[in-house]
Amino acid sequence: MKSLIKTLAAAALALTCAANAHARDRIKIGIANSSSDIVYFIAVKKGYFDAEGIDAEVIPFASATQMIAPLGVGELDVGGGGPGAGLYNAAGRDVQVKVVADKGSMPPGYGFFSLLVRKDLIASGKVKTIADLKGMKIGDTSKQGSGDVTLSLALAKGGLRFEDIDPVYMAAPQLAAALRGGALDATLIQEPSLSIAVSDGSAALFAKGDEIYPNQQLAVTFFSDKLVRGNRDLAQRFMNAYVRAARFYNDALKDGRLAGPNAAEVIDLLVANTNLKDRELYRSLVPNGLNPDGCANAAGLRRDFEFYAAQGWVDKSFNPDSVVDDSFCKAAVAKLGPYHPAR
Repeated sequence: MKSLIKTLAAAALALTCAANAHARDRIKIGIANSSSDIVYFIAVKKGYFDAEGIDAEVIPFASATQMIAPLGVGELDVGGGGPGAGLYNAAGRDVQVKVVADKGSMPPGYGFFSLLVRKDLIASGKVKTIADLKGMKIGDTSKQGSGDVTLSLALAKGGLRFEDIDPVYMAAPQLAAALRGGALDATLIQEPSLSIAVSDGSAALFAKGDEIYPNQQLAVTFFSDKLVRGNRDLAQRFMNAYVRAARFYNDALKDGRLAGPNAAEVIDLLVANTNLKDRELYRSLVPNGLNPDGCANAAGLRRDFEFYAAQGWVDKSFNPDSVVDDSFCKAAVAKLGPYHPAR
């Protein structure tokens, strides 16, 4: 009888251990179906989330700004988007989100967000230098966002201020259409709309984003406060998978294009998960950069905040560093070790 009890107890313990071994955590990730969501797609497809015991639920949003409220109340665990003035104003209202990783940046050679000028203005000689943009209608993708910082720095190269132009805000495809139709004189625009506008002859590349503002942090990954405070272990496991995916993505990059060893797989994932289905265009456009160690450019974010403060868009007494938490990416690198590019 005792032997039977021991056997049953051992079996029950084995079943409990097996159940625990298969216990998994769900994370809700907000995406905008943009190319910079690629790091999430890679982590799902390559099994990096799975290896960390995570079931990733990917939830599409019309824009990144729509993610802030659900992140603030913990209905969404992870999101991604531009670190504009709205982020700091939300944090000032006690909407707690943390910038935890790079999601899209412009290291040298990767100016995926650049300044275009209408080709007829260049052909006529009306626009020869940045200074000639004074008083013109210039497009941008988000009001009081990082694009305004890029534009202000571009204008400064021609002795102009942000106030010297007439900014117009639209989504990238609409900006390209407005440029083509003559409603805009110039625009800051990201890929793939950038390459499409240049290839159809309506615009010319006037200033590359990575030369205007090297290493600018254009998109970031956010964690909800609920995830950061309530389940740091899960947050860290997510970041471990994220950094692995960031490194896989970097192994798809070569000479400012998707031309590295992993390029074919990355392009397949972009085709499967975004609205752009043209593989040849992906091969020719300039992709976004991404830190292989995951961490965001905190100094760059601070610089952008100073511009927002100078424009009166944020409370200048707010500490922008308070929304940045690089502890997770640093811990992931400590676990994974240095990044070694694929050969």
